[in-house]
Amino acid sequence: MTSSDETPTGNPVLYRQAIAVLALLASLVALYLHLVKIGVFGIPSCGPGGGGCVQAWYSPWGTFLGMDVALIGAVGYAVLAVVAFVGTLPSREDDGRLTQLMLLLIVAAVAFTWRLKYGEWVRMQIFCIWCFQSFVTIHLCLWLVWRDRARIARST
Repeated sequence: MTSSDETPTGNPVLYRQAIAVLALLASLVALYLHLVKIGVFGIPSCGPGGGGCVQAWYSPWGTFLGMDVALIGAVGYAVLAVVAFVGTLPSREDDGRLTQLMLLLIVAAVAFTWRLKYGEWVRMQIFCIWCFQSFVTIHLCLWLVWRDRARIARST
């Protein structure tokens, strides 16, 4: 049994570590998608019936303010990964400002993701497995940062 001030494993930075790993992986996926879209890699790997992916990428929903959403995702997830990794340093493990910054980044990304899901699911009525992966990842990060926020609140 753990005390109420600890994560389930007793590792105070467990949530931040998980966010860092998830964000790093999602950043690499988004970078891959951007590179496919600009022609650096060949045919996109979308799985069976992957037409929804290509349709989503090249639709008006595939850009935001003239920028490729995959590139925005790659940069956004990379920034989140860096902030989360910094938050795992022993001197920063109880720094609530880093949790607040992660929360801000993640909430903005959740709102951005819901905009994309609206375009994909409601307006175009398609499904992209890569977009869904990002959708699940950012919501998992939201849950993790919320848990980290509670951990910080208990330690003060």
